[in-house]
Amino acid sequence: MKNADETLEFQLKFDAQGLIAAIVCDIADNAVLMFAYMNRQAFDETVRTGIVHFWSRSRAELWKKGATSGETFAVQEMRVDCDQDALLVMVKPQGKGNACHTGRRSCFYRSVDGTRLKFID
Repeated sequence: MKNADETLEFQLKFDAQGLIAAIVCDIADNAVLMFAYMNRQAFDETVRTGIVHFWSRSRAELWKKGATSGETFAVQEMRVDCDQDALLVMVKPQGKGNACHTGRRSCFYRSVDGTRLKFID
């Protein structure tokens, strides 16, 4: 018997705030670059332009990744998880290749070491 979630019907499931999780990975080496949220408008703009857009919860506005820094992401492939409430966005970084606002390649540059953080890059 086939699982009900194993369908080819595309139906994104946005949460109560109208958001969906988006994990961004570099298609060249599968490195996780960042995590953010998209709303329907951000998803549609991403599909339309081929450049990743997000919804900024803190600013309550559409956010084109790299609009000010030049560090944009060209979408190579988008994947959806089994219950269609999270996206995996495979990208080719543009600019210097820095995803994080700190200037680092990835936003995930620290590991949890007990009750402290440890730099890993």
